[in-house]
Amino acid sequence: MNSVPREGGMAQKKQWMVFFDFDNTVTSSDILDNIISRFASGEEWQKYEDAWVEGKIGSRECLEKQLRELRVTREALSEYLESIMFDPFFGKLLKLLRSTGIQFMIVSDSFSFVIKEILRHNGIRGVKVYANELKFKKDEISPSFPLINPDCLRCAHCKRQHVLEHKDKTTVYVGDGLSDVCPAQYTDLVFAKAKLKEFFQGNKKPFMEFKDLKDVYGFFEDLEPLKVKSGKRQARS
Repeated sequence: MNSVPREGGMAQKKQWMVFFDFDNTVTSSDILDNIISRFASGEEWQKYEDAWVEGKIGSRECLEKQLRELRVTREALSEYLESIMFDPFFGKLLKLLRSTGIQFMIVSDSFSFVIKEILRHNGIRGVKVYANELKFKKDEISPSFPLINPDCLRCAHCKRQHVLEHKDKTTVYVGDGLSDVCPAQYTDLVFAKAKLKEFFQGNKKPFMEFKDLKDVYGFFEDLEPLKVKSGKRQARS
């Protein structure tokens, strides 16, 4: 693990805010990709995925085109999501954060319906979720993007706005993907893996590598005896 928390007065900020990406961060795989590949009527969705990864289209355009290919009812999708499990340490981590007064939220380029259904099926309550929205009409799905930034169409959901709303706190970002690159650069501390890790490594930006949420839990567990509310911190090496 790269133990390199950001500088910049972290100890002076009395409150903390943790931002969790969802797919492949809270979960062990990309659930939205799994849904699209499972319920798509053909293979066109992969073409749009490749175009997004290559930067030829933004995630809003990508998702709009991919979801047009899906054929699944609200009930069938909810049933499919019953089998989705979280990282084993997610529940433990939320309990620890709550016990120390640390605030947290999920910020995702996926959809609120998907995330909230998985939370419900796993018995986890009281988590703020900011994501895109879905509307169902029989077996067809249409997306909406209430949190998009009209000045930047790279992401369907501008996660950065949530980070900037909490700059008076010590902010922590936990993520893995391309949609996490922008918001993570505005936080005090970053836990990164996969594409997000590659970006921070390639741009020589400080971050802490994590393999799963056990690593993140360990970091905050070390903070707890130091009374997190005082703003003190301790980095793991």
